[in-house]
Amino acid sequence: MRCNYSDIASRLIPAYIKPGAIVLLVLLLLQACQKSNDDPEKEKKNVDLELIAENLVSPVQAIATHNSNRLYIVDQIGKIWVIDGSGNLRSTPMLDISNKVVPLNPDYDERGLLGVAIHKDFKTNGRIFVHYQLPPRAGGPVPGASWNNISRVSEFHVSPDGSRADPNSEKVILEWDDPQSNHNGGSIAFGADNYLYIAIGDGGGANDVGPGHVDDWYTVNSGGNAQNIEANFLGKILCIDIDHGSPYEVPATNPYVGKPGLDEIFCFGFRNPYRMTFDEGGSHQMIVSDAGQELYEEINDIVKGGNYGWNVREGKHCFSTVDNKKELATCPTEDNRGKPLLDPVIELNNFKNPKGGKATTIIGGYVYRGTEIKGWDGKYIFGSFSQSPTTANGELFMADVKDDRGASTWDYKEVSLKSHPDDLGYYIRGFGQDDDGEVYVCVSSMSGPQGTTGKVYKLVAVE
Repeated sequence: MRCNYSDIASRLIPAYIKPGAIVLLVLLLLQACQKSNDDPEKEKKNVDLELIAENLVSPVQAIATHNSNRLYIVDQIGKIWVIDGSGNLRSTPMLDISNKVVPLNPDYDERGLLGVAIHKDFKTNGRIFVHYQLPPRAGGPVPGASWNNISRVSEFHVSPDGSRADPNSEKVILEWDDPQSNHNGGSIAFGADNYLYIAIGDGGGANDVGPGHVDDWYTVNSGGNAQNIEANFLGKILCIDIDHGSPYEVPATNPYVGKPGLDEIFCFGFRNPYRMTFDEGGSHQMIVSDAGQELYEEINDIVKGGNYGWNVREGKHCFSTVDNKKELATCPTEDNRGKPLLDPVIELNNFKNPKGGKATTIIGGYVYRGTEIKGWDGKYIFGSFSQSPTTANGELFMADVKDDRGASTWDYKEVSLKSHPDDLGYYIRGFGQDDDGEVYVCVSSMSGPQGTTGKVYKLVAVE
């Protein structure tokens, strides 16, 4: 809104009003116009947080159970909790694998129980899938170095009433060694094709280099796993069919079946794709958030076989493993196979970026498909973990989704909630979505998996 004050005054101020009153009226008009222009980048909606669950440790995901009238809450320490049809958090976890999870650093840790996927026929077959880290095997990526942990995707079976999973029913689907403790990815999700997609980080450390990080085609930078599609699963998103084969079958439609590259790979070039989702409406786009190194955070709209650039690029910018705080002047726009390096649809400046920025890490969310918040249908809701590593002040954002598979940049705005106009006042750890398409935010007051400050909120419309 742009205010033409002289035009307003000439049209609205009658000639008989005294000069002093005119001055007062003009000041009031100025104030009104100023208010209309405050924070133009913020999405001002009558939206707030409704508490759904509390006294958790580190909730990272809230997931629906496909019309069984429940919501499962995934706690990083290795527990899955049930919110029943009456909205009550049950006192006993649906699944507890905390004794299997690698011991976590209470101050900060990217390992643990990171993702859960519910089979589309869950009501009849009770199948759930989990992605977590467990202690390492003996040996290491190179002589003299040790593995940090094993990442595992497993299947469990849940009782017919949906309240308990049999801990002895674990069926291991996939395992791989992680050389460092960070960049584990974490999300697993079923696509509209009923295949299971698995998001995996580059192995950890910094720059995609070091023990456990192989060489790739880009010799200007050292490393790395994310650009090498023949050596391992690190820095990739996999696609498998868990309804066929033992323990799975590779879909014939995967891009590297019959070609150089591991058959399970669906796309690659990621640093730490921590959160991944499929839009429940529209064309069911796959949207992935990828945590940056020093300067840029990103959201990607995924295409089959796509190369998303790491560690040739960080976001849309040329990356240097020699000095990760400075952008290279030039870098390739395609890989050694002639495949373009795809730009993110959303880019946030990291808080360490000298150009200015506020995000420590980007946290991907969901496309809103609910009905409770008017005007939000088809909007992608995401956030930042925090604005600095030591302050619980994550921010919430909303983006306009464009259905062109990453060809266009998505416009986004910060969401200003009624009770939290500046930030959420928590670390944002993840998001969730129920069967009605409503969106949830998983938060805590602690930067690491400790305490009982973990909460799950629902985004709701308010007066």
